[in-house]
Amino acid sequence: YHVGQKPELLYQKLSGLLFTLDEEDKIGLVDVVKRVSESFNVNAEKVTKKFYDRFKKEHTKFRDFIEGIQDTVDHDWYTSLMLNRLMFIYFIQKKGFLDGNPNYLRDKLKATQEKKGKNKFYSFYKDFLRVLFHKGLGAPENLRSPETLAEIGKVPYLNGGLFDVHQIEETYADISIPDEAFEHIFDFFDEYNWHLDTRATATGKDINPDVIGYIFEKYINDRAAMGAYYTKEDITEYISKNCIIPFLFEEAQKECANAFRDDSSLWQMLRENPDRYIYPAVKHGVRQGLPENWQKLSLNERVGAGVPEHIAVGIDTSQPNLLERRKHWNTPAPPEFALPTEIWREVIERRKRYWEVRDKIESGAINHINDFITYNLNIRQFAQDAIEQYEGSDFVNAFYKAVTRITVLDPACGSGAFLFAALNVLEPLYEACIGRMQAFVDEDDQQGGRKYPQFRKVLAEIENHPNRRYYIYKSIILNNLYGVDIMKEAVEIAKLRLFLKLMAEVEHIDDVEPMPDIDYNIRAGNSLVGFATYEDLRKAIAGKGQARLDLDEVSEKFKEQADVVGRAYKRFKEIQLESDHAGDSANHQSFKQAKTELEARLRELNDALDLYLAKTYGVDPENKAKFAAWKASHQPFHWFAEFYEIVHEKGGFDAVIGNPPYVEYSKVKNSYRIKGYSTEKCGNIYAFFFEKSLVLMSARGKLSLIVPLSLVSTERMNSLQKLLTVDHLQTWYSSYDVYPQKLFVGAKQRLTICLAMARVQNTPIQSTKYRRWRAEERRELFEGIQYCDSSFNARLSVIPKIGNKLCAAIYHKLSNFRAARYLNRGAKPSFYVHRIPYNYVKALDFAPFFWNKVDGKKKSEDYKPYFLEETRFAKAVLAVLNSNLFFLWWYVLFEGYHCGRHEVHTFPIGTDVMSHNIREKLEKLAASLMRDIKANAERKCAFYKTTGAVQYDAFYPRKSKPIIDEIDKVLAKHYGFTEEELDFIINYDIKYRMGKELCRDIQVAPHSPEQSSTK
Repeated sequence: YHVGQKPELLYQKLSGLLFTLDEEDKIGLVDVVKRVSESFNVNAEKVTKKFYDRFKKEHTKFRDFIEGIQDTVDHDWYTSLMLNRLMFIYFIQKKGFLDGNPNYLRDKLKATQEKKGKNKFYSFYKDFLRVLFHKGLGAPENLRSPETLAEIGKVPYLNGGLFDVHQIEETYADISIPDEAFEHIFDFFDEYNWHLDTRATATGKDINPDVIGYIFEKYINDRAAMGAYYTKEDITEYISKNCIIPFLFEEAQKECANAFRDDSSLWQMLRENPDRYIYPAVKHGVRQGLPENWQKLSLNERVGAGVPEHIAVGIDTSQPNLLERRKHWNTPAPPEFALPTEIWREVIERRKRYWEVRDKIESGAINHINDFITYNLNIRQFAQDAIEQYEGSDFVNAFYKAVTRITVLDPACGSGAFLFAALNVLEPLYEACIGRMQAFVDEDDQQGGRKYPQFRKVLAEIENHPNRRYYIYKSIILNNLYGVDIMKEAVEIAKLRLFLKLMAEVEHIDDVEPMPDIDYNIRAGNSLVGFATYEDLRKAIAGKGQARLDLDEVSEKFKEQADVVGRAYKRFKEIQLESDHAGDSANHQSFKQAKTELEARLRELNDALDLYLAKTYGVDPENKAKFAAWKASHQPFHWFAEFYEIVHEKGGFDAVIGNPPYVEYSKVKNSYRIKGYSTEKCGNIYAFFFEKSLVLMSARGKLSLIVPLSLVSTERMNSLQKLLTVDHLQTWYSSYDVYPQKLFVGAKQRLTICLAMARVQNTPIQSTKYRRWRAEERRELFEGIQYCDSSFNARLSVIPKIGNKLCAAIYHKLSNFRAARYLNRGAKPSFYVHRIPYNYVKALDFAPFFWNKVDGKKKSEDYKPYFLEETRFAKAVLAVLNSNLFFLWWYVLFEGYHCGRHEVHTFPIGTDVMSHNIREKLEKLAASLMRDIKANAERKCAFYKTTGAVQYDAFYPRKSKPIIDEIDKVLAKHYGFTEEELDFIINYDIKYRMGKELCRDIQVAPHSPEQSSTK
């Protein structure tokens, strides 16, 4: 059950329970669990794809059956709403919650047709389903008429808004759907086994809420065509936990400062159990061959313990001939030492990192929750242990308050992937807090039972619900999660998935209680258009030329209206949390009245705000047609009104997470326009989402978004980069390439995950290297994140993807030199550079052969000419551009795809201080390299529709790697690199740059058992 549900939760339970196992056994067992869960996931993916392919077709068919809705958007929206309702019912009918009949819908369809005649005077949709929705599932039993009860049988009152009379049903009175539509969709649904628990089986026919979530995420993204991508759980989990948990600790610290002193048991727990919080991927194989007295060993000795001698000989950097001593480091390491695909170079680096982080933990240098991000420690396990092991009830009380009050927002929530990730982070923390509360109360009861009134209140409230997990999920869904999306269909699906999560915790029909109504937690609208704050509103009013007195008066009027809406929303939530709400007609009426009042007041406020906003867009509200068209295209969403209590009273959301759309602004300008964004020049709407998120984040809040790599690597993102590099923010950036694998499956999108929060430590910008991985490495991808100190290069508008101290040292040494002088005009080109490198920058002193049938022989468009002002340096510069060092600079600073004038011109080549001896050596190596590249070239043929047959020369610099390495040895003297830095440069990203040819020319000495096994 747990494996199928959430493997990471089981990992926590395993490492928490299995104290009798040593660390290697724990790691091994967790690895087994991961592999088992992966085998289930493979099967689930097959089911998902099969179901999804059919679902798309059935969705279209069902839509075509619906009549009476003229607006296309509303038509699509209602199609999704109906299918959501039907799928929800399919899940709960299989549990016997609908009149005890697991085939409830199908049988009711047959009964309807037999009773009245198919589609004649009585339709399944109008005369049964809508009765079931609005008078059955949407109303308490004591409000149902005898006729209704006889028709629908024993069904629970569910509430939740899903079965209310929808605004589309109010707008269009003549909606009709023939019985045939339901026959088709039921035929499809009946091919699968529907169950609310998340068990994984091998039948290939199982549908659970997680599968539905994946399907809808993909469906919405396919429909949207708006730069939205399905975000896998390893991404959503990494982002969510590193936003939510630091906030919770800081909030708890405000009320329980003693728990966070350096000498507290909280930090002592960390220091005494460092391996517990270092991820298995980092620990793998580090104790292989480690002697019992390892505490007495130096860092180098610990790193080299058990490692074959021909590898260990390269660890000590203080000895000469390092390159020679490390000549075997690029060979594959055996599995007892290595993670999948690791070479010895990576194993040694990971081992060194492990011991350095462990030493920091034991010395007390890691003493703030943000350090768990910087050193990529298991922050979830630490949070769990802190709650379960800290001795004082004051910490538990403080942490539980923080957990119940935190507000988590996804401003582009789609079908809820990040909301679910947040729920999965919060649930075990709720559970741990409540478990400790119960323990404190039980212990006190033995002494007379007078202490812990707050704990007792919580425990008593839980008793009024089906079970503890139901109470926890309901609390999280209602109190902690908020989302907005421009697609109404996506919003409906997100709510459906959360409802299913709740229903999965109910075992018996008599335990079913009304679901929370989250219509006002998860909203439809354009996150980028509308008044975010009260200050935004005042600026807009002032901008229309209002006199000061009028400005204050109008602003205050809006504020009063918003305050009334806020109070109405608060009352609306309170009623739902009252334990006697379930099934009681009086409370049901009170709830409906509260919702009606909230809807009316919010509509009135939004209508008034829309009038003012329209004027800022130059739209006259008196022109009804233009005003209506503007509202339809812009879909304004006023955060100030919709979430008044959070945005205005609390100052913003505590955690903002998500994956905003990646769309060029030029592509949406015809639909809507933004106003008042300092990032408008960035030209992509993900930048606007970032800016809006920073506005919506509270002063002590946390933010994490996954966005294109351009955030850290391109000049046009300069205004956004400046927003994120101000003094009051602390930031972390991890970046991901698309070769050989992609972070978003099927989407060739280079990405950066940015974490930003209010600065509480004097820590520089943190960045990872530009990460690459193969398919079998994905499992350890996020556990293997390694941050290093970085900085914002304002001149180049980049945040370097540093990754480790060696790379940082090389970058800083390069930065002390000046770029060569280039001109973009005039005489003969000094060299040609391929515009899209792949592992090697191809710079040539000749124009490569290119011919096509239309134009004949011509210059290749892929190779751009460069004109050097100081032509005496042309050959030396040519050598530099082909070097590993230039590739490192280009890959660390820029996008890792294009190599154009900006990238070439900015390289700090330092020709003004280059010695004659260095230049002479570089010139000879350049000539040798050009000969070798030509010798290894191949004439290729291709065919294109536009030009017909094409012939061109293809070049393979990796075959000339030995010559390129010699260039770097010369450059090391020019720039003053150490031998260790030179080794890093020559072997930078070597596993992916060389691929299968990595070990081809490496000779391993015979007669060595260690080397033989390594080989």
